[in-house]
Amino acid sequence: MKSPDSAELSSLLDELQQGKERAFNTLYHYYFRPLYRKVYSMVKDETITDELIQELFLKIWQKHGEIDPGKSFEGYLYTIAHNLVYGYFRKIAQDQRLTTRLLLNATDYYLHSDELLEAKESRQILMKAIDQLSPQRKLVFMACKLEGKSYEETGRELGISIATVNSHMTQSLKTVREFILKNYKTTIITLIVSSAITSGITNNCSKLL
Repeated sequence: MKSPDSAELSSLLDELQQGKERAFNTLYHYYFRPLYRKVYSMVKDETITDELIQELFLKIWQKHGEIDPGKSFEGYLYTIAHNLVYGYFRKIAQDQRLTTRLLLNATDYYLHSDELLEAKESRQILMKAIDQLSPQRKLVFMACKLEGKSYEETGRELGISIATVNSHMTQSLKTVREFILKNYKTTIITLIVSSAITSGITNNCSKLL
């Protein structure tokens, strides 16, 4: 759903200030998906994202009378999201269980996306992890992960079946993840937070909460 035009948004915000649930529900449907995608891109956890988004909209409802229609409502939403995510990261720093959960989810996320390859530091970590693999698994992993080849292409080039490629990748991902978590826990946390900082959170208004 596209964002409302300026006239509709102004009308919705006026109604929201008056405590009208219809306006709140309409704004929720307009902004839920983009906010969800943004928060998930930072925390890499669906459950945590659900909790943070619900908390965000709860804050909007609780403070509906304080919303200023003259300021950017979208900026206001993203500022709240920004604050909630950093509150979550601060909480993680004090909870070993949450730290472990974040590391597992984030490491899996990066291993299955191209983001691990974008930063020089994270790519260096990945290469050290790959060096722990057997020669055959290293060839398969580099072909599929770094060269972007399909399992079929890799199997054909190496003379092995797709099932064998899949088996090598499954075991390699496990080995790489375990190596990264064992040797680079602090670095991974730093990369996660850095990713959050540079992920494009819009901050068009000052901190309001």
